[in-house]
Amino acid sequence: MNNNAPATDDEAEVSDFKPLTAEEAQRLREQFPEPSPWWVIAAQVAAGLVVASVAWLWVRQPAAAGSAFYGALAVTLPAALFLRATRRDSQQLSQSAVMLRFFVWELIKIALTVALLAAAPWLIGDLHWLALVAGVVVALKMYWVALLVRPRLLNRMTVEERR
Repeated sequence: MNNNAPATDDEAEVSDFKPLTAEEAQRLREQFPEPSPWWVIAAQVAAGLVVASVAWLWVRQPAAAGSAFYGALAVTLPAALFLRATRRDSQQLSQSAVMLRFFVWELIKIALTVALLAAAPWLIGDLHWLALVAGVVVALKMYWVALLVRPRLLNRMTVEERR
């Protein structure tokens, strides 16, 4: 009689693991399609427009709206460039090349964002720093909103497919 229990919960669950067949994996992909990451970029632009509108209404100066929208664009434009660069021809490259591409373009994205923010005083005549920072923060928060909304979006899509 064996009285030895599994040392961890992971060991107990390993025996329950069953890999998917190719057909099961294909059905799973069809049932839970991957949404396009471009909607995050669109959400960043929309959030930038909302922050610019709030800044304009609050301060009653168009320069505040321009500063807020520029702050959002300083995050959105490099993110769009990163997305475009990392999504092309990924199937033909090795995993290490894909990871290298990801890290290089992430570094470029960060450097471009910092450069756009550093150039703001010269590009915007009457810069409102608080509005600029608000635009940056709101655009950055769209990544978190995407993480929260994506499961709900996928659940809604599967419910609609069942009807």
